[in-house]
Amino acid sequence: MDADVIDLADKLSLFSEHWSPKAVARLNDYEVKVVKIKGEFVWHSHEHTDELFLVISGRLTIRLRDRDVVLGPGQLFVVPRGVEHCPVAEDEVHAVLIEPEGTVNTGDAGGPLTAVVESL
Repeated sequence: MDADVIDLADKLSLFSEHWSPKAVARLNDYEVKVVKIKGEFVWHSHEHTDELFLVISGRLTIRLRDRDVVLGPGQLFVVPRGVEHCPVAEDEVHAVLIEPEGTVNTGDAGGPLTAVVESL
C-alpha cells in the first residue's frame, strides 16, 4: 500500500464479496479495512481488542446480547473487547473497520466466514 490519498469508494468498487474485509491502510499496528456487509454474520467476540465499525453507506445493525446498535452513514460504534456481537445488514452496507493487524474477522467463533485479509 502506498502512502497516498485513499479513495474509499474506489477501493470498495474493486470487489463484490460480502464479509471479506480488505486492508487499505495501516496506522501503527492497526489495519484500516473496507468491507461489504449483507445478511447476518456469526456471533463472536474479540478477547483482546476493541473493534471499530464506521458505516459509509447503508444501515448496519450490530446485535449485542443486551441490545441492538443501529448505524447509518457517517456513524460509528466501537464494540469493546470481549463483548459478543453479531453484525446484520438487510441490504448491502459499505463500512470501514479499524482493528489491530491480524485480527480475525470471526474472532473466537471461527468457521466458514473466516476471511483472509487481502490488501488493496
